[in-house]
Order: sequence, then structure tokens, then C-alpha cells
Amino acid sequence: MPVETLSRYVTSNSDILSGEPVILGTRTSVRAIVGLWHLGIMPEEILSHLPHLTLAQVFDALSFYLDHQAEINEYIEQNQVPNELVHPSTIAIYKSSSHTSPIK
Repeated sequence: MPVETLSRYVTSNSDILSGEPVILGTRTSVRAIVGLWHLGIMPEEILSHLPHLTLAQVFDALSFYLDHQAEINEYIEQNQVPNELVHPSTIAIYKSSSHTSPIK
């Protein structure tokens, strides 16, 4: 189980999410944090969605993403749920929220 430290709080371990970058000591992927950020959720608000993280971890994940966008965007694309599989109530929530929704 080779573990690679990628930044202060971001690591990669082949035994966790097949080596996808995660927050050290968790199974929370950088992709998950970036996904919330792409929805328009401010880093400070991300903590209410992922309360086990610190603000420093969230900012480090976003910084890592900005330096490795192609890699993380590939993970996002590989894990995207097709719109037709998203429950209509979820779509309604995002369309009525103040956040920018990736769901059309």
C-alpha cells in the first residue's frame, strides 16, 4: 500500500479510492470538495457539508485542484452520475437553490 504525500493535507494511497487524491487521514476525495465548490459553495460553507474537515484542509484541497485540474477533472468525469439517473427531487432542489447547478 504505497502512500504518496501530495501536499500538506492531500495524499494518495492505492488502498483508498484506488489512489485518487484524498484528505490525509480520511476517505474524503479532493474531487468531493471541488464538486461542492463548483456548485458555488464557499470553502467556509463546505465545512457544514464535511464537518470532519478543517478549513485548512479544504483550502489545501482547492489549491491542489488548481495545480492539478486535468487530473482531478478526469476523476470528476469518471464519477459523474448521468442526469437521467438523478432523482427529480434532487434536480428540483438544485434548480431552486442560489448555487450554480451542473444539472440542466
